[in-house]
This record gives sequence, structure tokens and C-alpha cells, in this order.
Amino acid sequence: MLTIEKVETGNKPQVKRFVQFYYDLYKDCPEWVPPLFVDAYLPLNRKKHPFFEHSEADFFLAVRDGKVVGRICAGENKLFNEYHKTRNAQFYFFDSIDDLDVAKALFEAAFDWARRRGLDTMIGPKGLSPFDGYGVLIEGFNHRQMMTMMNYNYAYYPKLVEALGFKKEVDFVSCYLPAEAFKIPERVERIAQWAMKRGNLWVKNFKSKKELVSWAQRIGRTYNKTFINNWEYYPFTQGDVDYAVQNVFMVADHRLIKLIMHEDDIVGFLFAFPDASEALKRAKGHLFPFGIVDLLLEMKRTKTVSGNGMGVLPEFQGTGGNALLYYELGKTVLDNYNFKFVEMTQVAETTKQMRADLKNLNGVEYKNHRVFRKEIK
Repeated sequence: MLTIEKVETGNKPQVKRFVQFYYDLYKDCPEWVPPLFVDAYLPLNRKKHPFFEHSEADFFLAVRDGKVVGRICAGENKLFNEYHKTRNAQFYFFDSIDDLDVAKALFEAAFDWARRRGLDTMIGPKGLSPFDGYGVLIEGFNHRQMMTMMNYNYAYYPKLVEALGFKKEVDFVSCYLPAEAFKIPERVERIAQWAMKRGNLWVKNFKSKKELVSWAQRIGRTYNKTFINNWEYYPFTQGDVDYAVQNVFMVADHRLIKLIMHEDDIVGFLFAFPDASEALKRAKGHLFPFGIVDLLLEMKRTKTVSGNGMGVLPEFQGTGGNALLYYELGKTVLDNYNFKFVEMTQVAETTKQMRADLKNLNGVEYKNHRVFRKEIK
């Protein structure tokens, strides 16, 4: 018999079942990179996760004969709905065995949750943080995920979601840039040099992790303003900015974070991170006693880097800022630090200029994550 259980987030055994199902489902999947347990448990902590300062969500398990066979989270980002004048619900943490009945039961629970709150559309996968990976993987199943900056799922997931009537909302494509193919066109270099000389733009480099962290609040605010025209935008709270500082900048390599400056103002940025996927796979969710040491060592020996944040404020686009970013990308990750591969992680199809730029730089699109939508009136 199949039943749906609402997870009481104050009930530790229930929370553990919700988290552990994910690890059990993918334990034999070589392409999957397990998140650290500390990160996997955080979204169910209503006191610590910033989403619950302004919005709400609940978590559900599908149980058959006493065994967990699926899970889902249903939520409403109230700041997003207020800004866009929408009544959207969102789903995340959809994981299931290959069984349409299980998927249907989970989504019916999510739909009921949304309808009771007067919401009329379900969109997802879309996480509780703007730094969670978007979408269901629909292409690139044979490639390992880039750390936990994106989602990985089995090939049957999109079939289950589409069978329940979901349609495409937006795609996020990841590009692969091997060093031997990555060339900065002379035109891009020329525009970058012009932007620095005539456009009063310059590149801020960081000398230490401490200096980077001291800039983190300013960077977080600029990050939010940069994507004001993007599909996923909503005004960050201070809690969202703090979350970024704690979960992104504390593990960043300061040498790979670059800022585009106009006088004393941040107008663009490049976030690149050494790929620690292999160490995360070995850690199997555990940071201690040896996982943290292995992660730090892997960050030094990896030959792959992830570009997981790149943008210029709208008012500075078209002034050479984009060219300066690409020029700095090539100079930073390929020339100076001897990386052999770059992945530009989850570039939305709505960012048409960046997608075109990456193709011009010989980027190969090799993963695609799709966000789905369904009317649930």
C-alpha cells in the first residue's frame, strides 16, 4: 500500500528518512556526487535556513509497505510572487523510484499543498536558495555532475514529470570548454583593453581568502542586482546574502574570484571554483574526520574548474564589461593556474548573449537541465 507522509521537521527520525532516501537511491550511481550531510539537512531546518524567514515550504515522503520510495518538497517563495505578481508554487527534492504511481502521489500532495494557499501554477525543480541547482537533467546523463552546483537524476525522471502533464518553462545548459579549444578572439581582447582604458573599468583581484570574505556582502548585493532581468530573480534578503557568504565564499579559492569595477563600484563578477567532485564522492556525505582534508587537497590537484557565476550589471552591458569578463576568464583559469577544463555551469537560455558568447569561445553544450511548469487551478 502506498501512502504519503508529511515530514514534521522537528521530528529527527522523519527528517533522517527524508535525507537518507536520496543517498540510498543514488549510492550505486557513478555520475552522482553526494552532498555533505550538513548541507542536505539544512533545508529542513526552519530556524537556520533563510528561506523560512520570508516564505514557506513542507516536505513529503512516499512510503510503500514501510519503505520510503519517494520524496518531494512543495514551497512558495513569497518574495518572488510579490515581485512578479504571480501565484506560483515550486517543487524541489523530487526523488523517486521508477514508478509513475509514486510520482503521481507525491505531486498530488504538492498540488494540494499549493491549492490550499491559493496558488495556481507549480514550477520546478527550483530550490529554497538561489544557489541551488535548477531543473531536471534531460541531457548528459553519462557525465558526472559538477559538485553540488547542479542536480543529477536518473534518465526516467523527465519521463515521470512529463507524464504528469508538466511542460517546459526554461532550460539551463552547461558548456564544456577544453583548454586546447578555449581561445580568446583578438576582438574580445581588444574590446577588453578598450574597456579598461576608455570605459574606466578595472579588474579587482584578491590577495587572500580573508580579503575576499571582507568583500562578500558587497558582492552578494551586486550579484542580486545583476540578474534583475533574469527568469529566477527576486530581491535578496540579508539572510540570502549571508547564506551565500557562508556557503559559497567560505569554500572559494580567492584567486578564481574576479570583480569588474567602475571606479569604486562593483559592476560585474566572475565566480570560478576548483572541482572537488571526486573528494565529495569519497567523503560520502561526511566532512569529518578526513573529508575536509581530502576536499582541500582535491581543490589543489584538480584540473577542472567550474564557472558558476558570471555577470555584468544591466547598465554596464555593452560597455566592454562582458568582453573583459571572458578575457579575465581565459587569463585566470587557463593561463595562470594550469587548469585543463572549464565548465560553465547552468547558463539559462534566457541569457541569450552569454549563450552566444560561449559558443563563440568554442564552448560545447553537453548538459541540459529543464525547469517544468504545470497549471494546477
